[in-house]
Amino acid sequence: MSLKWTDTLEIAIQLCDSHPEVDPQLVRFTDLRDWVQQLDEFDDDPAHCGEKILEAIQIAWIDEAS
Repeated sequence: MSLKWTDTLEIAIQLCDSHPEVDPQLVRFTDLRDWVQQLDEFDDDPAHCGEKILEAIQIAWIDEAS
């Protein structure tokens, strides 16, 4: 399975697993973007990412972490 920017819930789950010590509310979008691109299953064009997508991923991560 390859992840795309729009797979916000699955990305959030993987970020929760790979960064358990991080409070997702405090993550800068620049770090979030880098961490998403570093996920093993991530395979999408970095140009397809914008602030709204990063915000959706962060919200899903916050929900997943709580």
